[in-house]
Amino acid sequence: MPRLPDGDPVPDDGSLPSHALARIGEGAFGAYLHVPFCRVRCGYCDFNTYTPGELGSAASVPDYLTAVRQEIALATRVLRSGGRLPVIDTVFFGGGTPTMLAADQLGDLLGLLRDQLGLAPDAEVTTEANPDSVTQQSLERLAEAGFTRVSFGMQSAVPHVLATLDRTHDPRAVPDVVAWARTAGLQVSLDLIYGTPGESLEDWRTTLETALACGPDHLSAYALVVEEGTRMAVQVRRGELPAPDPDDAADKYELADDLLSRAGMSWYEVSNWACTPELACRHNIGYWRGGHWWGFGPGAHSHVGGVRWWNVKHPRAYAQRLGDGVTPAAGREVLTDDQLYDETVLLGVRLAEGLDLDRLRPEGRRAVAGLLVDGLVEQRAAVRDRRVVLTLRGRLLADAVVRRLVLGD
Repeated sequence: MPRLPDGDPVPDDGSLPSHALARIGEGAFGAYLHVPFCRVRCGYCDFNTYTPGELGSAASVPDYLTAVRQEIALATRVLRSGGRLPVIDTVFFGGGTPTMLAADQLGDLLGLLRDQLGLAPDAEVTTEANPDSVTQQSLERLAEAGFTRVSFGMQSAVPHVLATLDRTHDPRAVPDVVAWARTAGLQVSLDLIYGTPGESLEDWRTTLETALACGPDHLSAYALVVEEGTRMAVQVRRGELPAPDPDDAADKYELADDLLSRAGMSWYEVSNWACTPELACRHNIGYWRGGHWWGFGPGAHSHVGGVRWWNVKHPRAYAQRLGDGVTPAAGREVLTDDQLYDETVLLGVRLAEGLDLDRLRPEGRRAVAGLLVDGLVEQRAAVRDRRVVLTLRGRLLADAVVRRLVLGD
């Protein structure tokens, strides 16, 4: 599990600099709620999550709910001090497994956000879920509470791949939970992982075809990364599992883009496809466009007006700090102009809409010619629209493109 970054101290009351508060209203404002509970820990996962056995009596769902309510009250005080409260455009419950909480508990937290901070009339409200953590009734209750989307962690349709990932759900259940969500009136996204040790190209094709047969509105496909500190990293180091192969990952990405495009889905971010622009995940687009959001829960990160901060990670420490009447933030930083520029390039170039050439520094604009020659950015977009838009090859080498745009080459 990664350590929190170092940072500057945060005032006990969580107050923000006036220059950050003054920027509220510039663009969308999101709320992220981190639910740190999982039934089991998957071997590849390094997220800030805890199983009942890991927590024991150190923290409980009631303690967590009380603490999040207290952080919502704190956020309301801090944001109101700027003279106006933001209207929340998007809400995202992530984890962990948010649907380990009862639907009514999730609905109560959403209602508190609505009552204290205010939701836009067309707010997008998403929860992540495991296929085995919902019922038809719980999805109906979520829709009644105001949720609009559910993102199912499908990962794979192939049993031996799921076993390597330590996933617990039966892949045959995915079409059923998608149908339940649709009946409840929820948009559906499916999350997939490719490059798992032992997964063949045909296994990945089976997963993609099975996912498309469910008729999702949105699909995310992420290359497996073996993170230090995970059980899978130990297995790879011991030689029990082969390390992911970059060439294999590239083949699988190309297959995904081909099959999804043929099915009428379009990429709007390197790892994300949607059936229509309206079905893209607005919450994540807010991140990629450098928007504002408040992250609630243990280990959650926030960004408002060029100030980024992060909460203590353990649920017990998180609840203790809020119970003592102080911010749960462990540290923060005021982003420099150079950091803001680097993030603008890093995140903006991953979007299908691309990055305006005029937002690049001179060394970045000079690098575009070489990127065109190497077939990494689209010529028509660069010449006609003055935007940096990745080609398919550019998407496979997005990190290299970013380095060249930032450093100049």
